[in-house]
Amino acid sequence: MDRGNVIAQLGNFTPLVWVMLLGNFFVRATYYMVWPFLSVLLYQKYDLSATEVGLLLTTSAVVSVLFGFYTGNLADRYGRFKLLYVAVLVGVFAFSALAFADSLWSFCFAVFLATIPRSLWDAPSKAVLSDELKDDKDRELALHMLYFLVNVGAALGPLYGLWAGLNGEQFSFIYTAISYLGLCIALLLMHRSRAANIAEVSSSATPPNFFSWLGILKKDTAFLLVLAANLLIYFVFAQGDSSLIQYLARAEVPELATLVSLLIVTNSAVIVLFQFPLLHVMRHWSIQTRLYCGGAILVVSQILMALNPVDYFTGWIVCVFVLSVSEAILFSNINVHIDRLAPEHLKASYFGAAGLCSLGFALAPLLGGVVLDVGSGPVLFIVTSVISMAALLIYHIAQSTPRNHTTCAIHS
Repeated sequence: MDRGNVIAQLGNFTPLVWVMLLGNFFVRATYYMVWPFLSVLLYQKYDLSATEVGLLLTTSAVVSVLFGFYTGNLADRYGRFKLLYVAVLVGVFAFSALAFADSLWSFCFAVFLATIPRSLWDAPSKAVLSDELKDDKDRELALHMLYFLVNVGAALGPLYGLWAGLNGEQFSFIYTAISYLGLCIALLLMHRSRAANIAEVSSSATPPNFFSWLGILKKDTAFLLVLAANLLIYFVFAQGDSSLIQYLARAEVPELATLVSLLIVTNSAVIVLFQFPLLHVMRHWSIQTRLYCGGAILVVSQILMALNPVDYFTGWIVCVFVLSVSEAILFSNINVHIDRLAPEHLKASYFGAAGLCSLGFALAPLLGGVVLDVGSGPVLFIVTSVISMAALLIYHIAQSTPRNHTTCAIHS
């Protein structure tokens, strides 16, 4: 992607586009501000067992994913902005509740609410980006920037959470609530400045109700295949955050804390430094070719992990480097792929359905742990290698599967 072209494309971004991009950064940052440290807070303050903490966090995450599937359709039917306003207002209430909760049940309720703004904001905000940016290349750049900012938010969120939640200052969560209120004001100003000229849907077609939408989704075999492949991809990537660490810990690898820190830094650095150079290299490639390339690199990373001696320090860094290159290619292009698959009047519904793929992240620690218990680390990574290859095969089948005329054609 040429620098001059990028600058010209950025000039096409309206103020509302920037609010959506920065809003996604903020929502993700606040989500990760809470999530990594809640288990510590629940244990230290409320003396919950590991099982009780795990049940609360897992249930909240799964419900949030399923809720996002439903709210995507609501955004198409009743308007993107209504759902965005609900997201930020729930954020204000949730983080205020975290600041003032003085009982276990009120705190648990606040924890659950704190996961909701992410699922409410995600699909409608991506749909607004599509509404605002009619050119495919502009939308593609916006979705790549969205993924970049989400990663930055995921990295910075825990740092703020460390200060706000773990230093005994529960009241500090109120600052996040105030920030959500600021996001609400920015959204209101941008919405009004458009004088309601932005169309809530880009087509004259009437968005279907939820059950009719399920009927449409059921018939869109190609899209369902893409969702299945994405879920498998997410499941494999999640092993690097959970099962890999378990494997290294059980093997009592020397200097484990240092190794884990280096793996996290390697992953973040590759995403930040390589995402846009890779986009430049692949600028003339079809989305499908990019997905095949990223998937093939993912397979290589899993094979390297299966072959790497458990105590080979440098080898694990190389493995995560290769895994992160695959992530930089796949994750942002998955969003672009979904955008091109979705009909204009069902953008939020399709992005909401795509959120179901996050169940791959939710299921990964459990299923990965089972494989580690009954097998070993190399067995786990052989399994994930096969799963990665299966995802590539499903992408290929989806590409060759005809789509119903009521949905948009697959764009390459």
